Amino acid sequence: MPERPTLADFFRLRLALDPFTTRHMLQSARRARAQGMGEKVVLACLLHDISVAGLLRSHHGHWGAQLVGPYVDEEVAWAIRQHEVLRYFPDETVGYGYPQAYEDFFGAEYRPPAHTRAAYLEARRHRWYMSARMVTLNDVYTFDPDAEVEFEEFEDVVGRHFRQPAEGLGFDGSPVAHMWRTMIWPNNFL
Repeated sequence: MPERPTLADFFRLRLALDPFTTRHMLQSARRARAQGMGEKVVLACLLHDISVAGLLRSHHGHWGAQLVGPYVDEEVAWAIRQHEVLRYFPDETVGYGYPQAYEDFFGAEYRPPAHTRAAYLEARRHRWYMSARMVTLNDVYTFDPDAEVEFEEFEDVVGRHFRQPAEGLGFDGSPVAHMWRTMIWPNNFL
């Protein structure tokens, strides 16, 4: 990694170590842009699984929102956090049905835990509900192994909506700098 790593550096040098997830995020952002979504939603789609590719999978919406929170608009971070919850609940008004893959993973009778259901009800009433729902909508349908999408396609959006610290991600003293450093040096024990 360079001395002052940027978001683009993380995509190219760290997140690319999980090509499935990175390709998925890029495809999700492309799909959102092609459907005329606003740039905040496009950015949220680009970053929605960043913790899956860089840190961990469990509660990935929450971790991802924290990771990018200091650098993006509050709405973007909120949409990233809530997409994790909304994916379990259909919304036919926007064409989002319960994914077949979830029935395959969890079974047809699966019911999300109480805390997930409560979070869904809270998100449903929130003013940014539709931003998070659009991330979910663009999330579930973007797993084409043959689609080629490069980060450069979104550098304009990132440039306008991601506050890149001059010191580099992980070195700016933010409350999440340690998370970025963990991705830089994943095996550093100190």
